[in-house]
Amino acid sequence: MTATPPGESLSVGHRHGSGSRHGSGSAQADRRWLLAALAVIFSFMVGEVIAGLLANSLALLSDAGHMLTDATALLVAVIASRIAERPAKGAYTFGFARVDALSGQANGITLVLLAVWVTVEAIRRLIDPPDAGGGVIVIVAGIGIAVNVLATTLAARADKRSLNVRGAVAHLVNDLWAFVATFVAGIVIMATDWTRADAVASLVVAALMIVTGAKLIRDAGRVFLEAAPTGMDPMLIGSELAAFRGVAQIHDLHVWELAAGEAALSAHVLVDRVDDCHVIGDAMRAQLADDHGIDHVTLQVDHISNSADEHCADSHGPVHSTGSHGPVHSTGTPTAG
Repeated sequence: MTATPPGESLSVGHRHGSGSRHGSGSAQADRRWLLAALAVIFSFMVGEVIAGLLANSLALLSDAGHMLTDATALLVAVIASRIAERPAKGAYTFGFARVDALSGQANGITLVLLAVWVTVEAIRRLIDPPDAGGGVIVIVAGIGIAVNVLATTLAARADKRSLNVRGAVAHLVNDLWAFVATFVAGIVIMATDWTRADAVASLVVAALMIVTGAKLIRDAGRVFLEAAPTGMDPMLIGSELAAFRGVAQIHDLHVWELAAGEAALSAHVLVDRVDDCHVIGDAMRAQLADDHGIDHVTLQVDHISNSADEHCADSHGPVHSTGSHGPVHSTGTPTAG
């Protein structure tokens, strides 16, 4: 990297800003939808706790506990959305966009832990089933279905590319299925007096929570491990860039996800000595933005020579070399390096 000339300021951080594909106005709208869903969920949760205690229903109490995590997930999603908007500064040169993934992962872990508790309690009640009021269960679960449909509809209006939003919506969707299962259990109890139906419904809900929670944890893990965004093939992108006229070789190619819906790419590009490396670099950036939606691109473009005077620095940002790892592409057959 070249030194900064006297009198010029040093620009540190992500030049597109956190959430360049998810602007401030959109984030504010997301928070309004999430807060509206939070108000609906919290209001009903209080009534469900009371009803669950009166009916001695594990399904209702587990739903209420799940709704508490729903409310918490929505509140965390709102706070995380606000933090993610903070600009890049100091040591945080990429900003705080990955707070989104932290929130999504926390929601996933919460779902799995809650599912474990519900499973243990449901098994206990299968062995020694208590009395349960089927009528109360049916009424409260029916209202819960309507409430969760409303809350899920509100929250789903936010940007679902965000792991943060997806985590909050996942809580709501699982709670909706929980109410459906509880409603069916209440009908079974009323028709047959088989109170174990309450525990069976809880086990069904727990299974759904584990599946959803595990997916959120996995998706957040991909972000933290700097994997390429889902559906984006780095080898294919490398082959496309290697096909540019004048490109001799591409190596140290890395594609990773800064935050939901925002990918980054870096690569070392070697071009023929007779070609203009700046023109080729600009063309590559344009294609990456247009065809793949990758706006944060750092390219080190050099003429194919070992001579120092053949070096051609990137005119649109700092020069980065990511080491000797990553795919290698040439105008021949691409190989992994």
